[in-house]
Amino acid sequence: MVKKIKRWLQHAFTPPWRQRVLFPQATLTAIETAIAQSETTHSGELRFAVENALSSRQVWHDLSARQRALELFSNLRVWDTEDNSGVLIYLLLADRTVQIIADRGINKRVPQAKWDEIARAMQTEFSQGNFQRGSLLGIERITALLVRHFPATADNLDELPNESVMI
Repeated sequence: MVKKIKRWLQHAFTPPWRQRVLFPQATLTAIETAIAQSETTHSGELRFAVENALSSRQVWHDLSARQRALELFSNLRVWDTEDNSGVLIYLLLADRTVQIIADRGINKRVPQAKWDEIARAMQTEFSQGNFQRGSLLGIERITALLVRHFPATADNLDELPNESVMI
């Protein structure tokens, strides 16, 4: 119960402006550019989402960062690609966590341990205050996996928006 209350307080008192400070427009532009460049080298699709905090109700009902990432994967239609090759990078600032959700086409070829490794590398950068560097590092490492398993095709369509989603 103490852990639940502590998490509730973290989310309740995470200032709403925090994500704008950690992810200013220049950082969001760099992320969008990196995603656009990445997608020219493979047939996967990347989405990047940052959420400041969950609602009090979500926290009280023990919604985990992973469960929320799965909800957003669906809501943002990351699954809606021809080759089932979408990847969501989700940051939940109040929990200080990164979740990477890959569609089933990719998960057949890339084990969860690889996504967890990339998420840890991003979190290490974030813990040092390097939010742009951590974000670009994650995109770079995901790109390397997608190039290997989903190389670009002749009709390499851009199926999902490249801009970051700030929730």
